[in-house]
Amino acid sequence: MEIHPARGWCYVPAMSAFLGYLANALARPSVALTLIALAGLVCLFARRAILARVLLVSGIGCQALLLALPVDQWIARPLEDWYPQRHEAPARVDGIVVLGGAVRPWIAGDRGTPGLNSAAERMTTFVALARQHPEARLVFTGGMGWMTPGGTTEADAARLFFADFGLADRVVYEAASDNTWENAVLTRDLVRPRPGETWLLVTSALHMPRAVATFRAAGWEVEPWPSAYRTRRHFAWRLSLELADRLELLDSAAHEWLGLLAYRLRGRAVAPADGPAPQ
Repeated sequence: MEIHPARGWCYVPAMSAFLGYLANALARPSVALTLIALAGLVCLFARRAILARVLLVSGIGCQALLLALPVDQWIARPLEDWYPQRHEAPARVDGIVVLGGAVRPWIAGDRGTPGLNSAAERMTTFVALARQHPEARLVFTGGMGWMTPGGTTEADAARLFFADFGLADRVVYEAASDNTWENAVLTRDLVRPRPGETWLLVTSALHMPRAVATFRAAGWEVEPWPSAYRTRRHFAWRLSLELADRLELLDSAAHEWLGLLAYRLRGRAVAPADGPAPQ
């Protein structure tokens, strides 16, 4: 096992990471809709009846629309279809990288369990590929230690998970990154991939377009291996009362679209070479 220390020009101090995390939270559609509805209530108590009605109808009406129409699927599906679903790996695999985001380090630090979330398929896919390719180098990248009182990182949580499959000591852990750009740069510096090597990149299908574009901007040509799909191939209209689930997927999709745009503007991502697969 090897833990990459927090170092160098690309390490983001805890305060900067927190501010970025806060900005991401405020950019979520669910937060915006809630703030609009709350503003409507404030206007109602302030006796601004017309403005109150407009804000309340907008905030609550958009949420009702999410229950009636699969807006979350419409926005998320192009991202998940950007790269085709994989079933067969290349004949030679030199390494496999899995990105953090599937574990909860604050749970790991408190209870000693990985605390898997809805992206857990990243981890199980990585384990399956590791067993299929025993010769491949294995890397987990994820930090976020500033989020936990004891400094427990995603890498610490991942090690608990991989230990159950006998892989803990075979995996190299990068524990300093707080975002996708740092995942790419710090992991590249840690493993130093050689030209011509084949590295598989495992992350959620929703995250894959930005992840691949970022790794390639960092000079690392990786092969996408999408996992943890959350959309259907074919839309099926149905009235749903699962507002929280739909808002969560909408938030995640909006985060990825905005993140890809921001990374492109900052030079942290190349233009994705491929587009959504035709259906």
